[in-house]
Amino acid sequence: MKAILLVVGKTVSQPLAQMIDDYVGRIGHFTPFGVEVIPDIKNAKSLSQSEVKGQEGKALLARIKPSDHVVLLDERGRQYSSLDFARYVEKKQALSSQRVVFVVGGPYGFSPEVYDRADDKLSLSPMTFSHQMIRLLFVEQYYRALTIINHLPYHHE
Repeated sequence: MKAILLVVGKTVSQPLAQMIDDYVGRIGHFTPFGVEVIPDIKNAKSLSQSEVKGQEGKALLARIKPSDHVVLLDERGRQYSSLDFARYVEKKQALSSQRVVFVVGGPYGFSPEVYDRADDKLSLSPMTFSHQMIRLLFVEQYYRALTIINHLPYHHE
């Protein structure tokens, strides 16, 4: 299974970007994985939230293939424990011919068209995190899931 994390806008904080890159490298030891960045919307400050979400949505959908399994990282998504998320990832690995695309939207969330395209929604917490911070939380949890699947000692119960 190839998986990608599709995000809107580059990670602004250099220390945060370094930590994300560290986990992406670790994930690469287990499975093909990458981060794809959709550029920030130009002149976003002069647009309404709905217009920004609409433009971001078009850019996101342009990167998603018809055969992709799309998982939105969304506050209204399903929550898993780390062990249950590992089982979820393991099931997705069984769909080895299908690319799994985990999507982090911009600061205003997703357009209706992106929600319509989603196959799953995943919430990492009932708390709200910045769309920049959620990237690190996700790649850490994805790495943790892979270590659980591979019976490595990273995760402690």
